[in-house]
Amino acid sequence: MSIPTINPAMQAALNQMQDLAGQAAGAVPRAGGQNLDTTVGSGGFSEALQSSLERINQMQTDAGDKAKAFQAGEPGVSLHDTMITSQKASIAFEMGVQMRNRLVSAYKDVMNMQV
Repeated sequence: MSIPTINPAMQAALNQMQDLAGQAAGAVPRAGGQNLDTTVGSGGFSEALQSSLERINQMQTDAGDKAKAFQAGEPGVSLHDTMITSQKASIAFEMGVQMRNRLVSAYKDVMNMQV
């Protein structure tokens, strides 16, 4: 079973969550002695997550609009473009579901840690 690839911003967020979980468990900080910015409310991860969800929503809206336009017979809307747009939206949604699953798993791991 292969792990699906995710975009670099999401991978960076997952890496940061794993590092924070390691620090909470008493693990050694990242190589090179770098300290992680753990400021609450900095917005880095939450903004990336919010923008990803907005892009997924926009892709699904565009796919629906293009499908309606094709069904209505509007000129300039081809079946080829409609299907590509629909598949892009479907793949983006699946990526979002996988991201949610990983976040829930990471949350459960953190909640099960003993302090």
